[in-house]
Amino acid sequence: MRENDMLEKDEIFSKVLRAGRRTYFFDVRATKADDYYITITESKKFTEEDGSFHFKKHKIYLYKEDFAAFTDILEEMTAYVLNHKGEEVISERHQKDFKREYQQETAEETKTSEKSFTDIDFDDI
Repeated sequence: MRENDMLEKDEIFSKVLRAGRRTYFFDVRATKADDYYITITESKKFTEEDGSFHFKKHKIYLYKEDFAAFTDILEEMTAYVLNHKGEEVISERHQKDFKREYQQETAEETKTSEKSFTDIDFDDI
C-alpha cells in the first residue's frame, strides 16, 4: 500500500478549533487493525522578535475504552470551573503587559481609597 493511501485511511474525520494563538485539532484516526481512536492536538504559535514564528504541538491519544471515563471527568472539570469562576474570560491576564496594567489599577485604587478615607478621632465617639 502506498504512503498516500495510508494517510487517507489514517485520518477518518477531523474538526478544528481556533482559539487565539492556539489551535486544537480533533482527529478520528484508524489503527492498523482498522479500529478508531481520537487524537487531540494543541498547536501554539510563537512569534520571534525578527518576525519569524514556530509552532509547539502537544498531542493526546484517546482510545475507545477510555471515552466514557474521559468524558465524565472532562464534564466534571468544566462544570467545576464554570460553577466557581463563571463563563466570563479574564482576557487581560493573557496580555503581555498585564503586570503593568495591574500595577496601574492598584495605584489608582490606592488613590481612590485614600480620597474616600474618613479621619475619625476616637475621642469623638
